[in-house]
Amino acid sequence: MKKLFVLSLVAVFMASCKSDPKGYTLSGTITGETENGTQIFLKTTDSLNQLVDIDTVKVENGLFSFSGNQVEPKMHYIFVDQLRGNVPVIVENGSIEVKFQKDSIDQAQIKGTEQNDMFMDFLTETRKLSQRARSMQDDMRVAAQQRDTATVTALREEFIEFQEDAKNFNTTYAKEHPNAYVSVLIIGNLLATKTLPVEEIRSMFEALSPEMKATEPGKQIAEQLENLKSTQIGSIAPDFSAPTPSGDVLALSDVTSNAKLTLVDFWAAWCRPCRAENPNIVAVYKKYREKGFDVLGVSLDNNADHWNQAIQSDGLEWNHISNLQRFQDPIARLYNINAIPAAFLLDDKGVIVARDLRGPALEEKVSELLN
Repeated sequence: MKKLFVLSLVAVFMASCKSDPKGYTLSGTITGETENGTQIFLKTTDSLNQLVDIDTVKVENGLFSFSGNQVEPKMHYIFVDQLRGNVPVIVENGSIEVKFQKDSIDQAQIKGTEQNDMFMDFLTETRKLSQRARSMQDDMRVAAQQRDTATVTALREEFIEFQEDAKNFNTTYAKEHPNAYVSVLIIGNLLATKTLPVEEIRSMFEALSPEMKATEPGKQIAEQLENLKSTQIGSIAPDFSAPTPSGDVLALSDVTSNAKLTLVDFWAAWCRPCRAENPNIVAVYKKYREKGFDVLGVSLDNNADHWNQAIQSDGLEWNHISNLQRFQDPIARLYNINAIPAAFLLDDKGVIVARDLRGPALEEKVSELLN
């Protein structure tokens, strides 16, 4: 009896080892005429959302394989040399299988781990939506060519309803799958694009499983939601400091202490909408600076020469600072900036009184508050 008990413990131990895989194996099958030796690339994104290489292998008789260790689930992409497109796959420890046809890489099938099984379900539904959209557009094109206005009108109305369904699909999926990694990515995208009210996004995030909140994108969302609290209208703007073009360090409080109104303008030399808005800010600055209006430019450039050239070229006579880190700038993270131009208007106490005013709206608000 004692020997049987020992054997049972061994069996339990072996089972626990299998349920907690050490590392991942990503096995791929590519059909179609693919030459042996064709390179397959596994890539992911870095902190700047730029693709970086993880591994490279070669096809042998239509098969390829990657292996490694992944601390937590993360989206990766499989690229085939000389082919357009890629296969998104969630790399996590365990055995993952990917199959696709050379000429339809976007229809890849993925399975093998919990997150990829859920991701495949998500992809299947999104592909159905895409196919439905293409079908409706083809029908509208044919009806238009036949000058069938009644059918075109009906199809347009149907397409509007479809767009609403498609828009709601991601939100519904994230709400119904709190333990899915793709739900974290959906919520992050909703927050970045401001598609939904912040409180609804916050509620969706709070409903996620602890494991998904603990992922890297989950931590970033938590940080962004916390920062949003301190950058809402009515909140005191968080102070910060950074180098000026001359190398000195300037703080926000240094500027606001001498102004009745301060515009904190997030911009960059490479940002065309920012450059298009600069003449408007210049005009408002020149008109109201004697009445107490000031501007602090926070550049999200990463090239000091381009930054300085843009300041001179656009005639931006106010104070400027930058850490030259693009969107990884700690000030941008503090203010939850994921797109520019972005701006915050502060009163003489440093309270945020308006956000993202552009064109005539900026002058109207400045005039209202100073007069």
